[in-house]
Amino acid sequence: MDSYGSQRLVALAQQLRFYKPPSPSPDEIEEQNIEESAGKVVSQVGFQESATSIFKDPERFRPKRAAVLVCIFEGDAGEFRVILTKRSSRLSSHSGEVSLPGGKADERDKDDFETATREAKEEIGLDPSLVDVVTVLEPFLSKHLLRVIPVIGILSNKKAFKPTPNPAEVEAIFDAPLEMFIKDENRRVEESEWMGEKYLIHFFDYETENKKYLIWGLTAGVLIKAATVVFQRPPAFMEQNPRFKFPEGANKDMVMR
Repeated sequence: MDSYGSQRLVALAQQLRFYKPPSPSPDEIEEQNIEESAGKVVSQVGFQESATSIFKDPERFRPKRAAVLVCIFEGDAGEFRVILTKRSSRLSSHSGEVSLPGGKADERDKDDFETATREAKEEIGLDPSLVDVVTVLEPFLSKHLLRVIPVIGILSNKKAFKPTPNPAEVEAIFDAPLEMFIKDENRRVEESEWMGEKYLIHFFDYETENKKYLIWGLTAGVLIKAATVVFQRPPAFMEQNPRFKFPEGANKDMVMR
């Protein structure tokens, strides 16, 4: 690894291995202890540190765990880029949407790293041995109340990756500059509300090889967070990430609108 690009990726990997999620305040620690004793788990609805009720009764709501791979490599111009997919239009959920490689955890997975890299291999043919997994970000919560763990990995040898999309799951594989997710360009927002709390949903328009993609929702939220951590600066726009608490009557069929 004697090239400039490789050295940048080595430095990034070293930086990210030291990453630790922000420490909660004393009030948040006390609240979390109360929630855990009541059978709850701290999670996110596309944001950090929201609280989601978990019920002891397996017939009621219990978030399932998933992991996505934020796979970073260096582009020809020396910029950090991230691998993305467009989901198959035949899928029953999130069909045709842009997403990060990943999926639900398998009981045989030893950790979130294995879940993310296993799913990436199944979806886009990315050999796990090519990816240096370096850290995880705080959990996110999908609108279907699925707990998603972002795993950051470094792809040093991009040429060794031969994209092979699984047609049952993936319609297209592409990549985008990671820094775009903290820039206030080609971005728009929509305001939404959940349990009386207003928040912003971010949409990024991106075009490559004469194809247009819309990156939004949880995927955009994960990439905003990843870019903030990688470049060590906040986004050039307001995120408006409120805390969410789910109602006592939440169930497995509940969907966040």
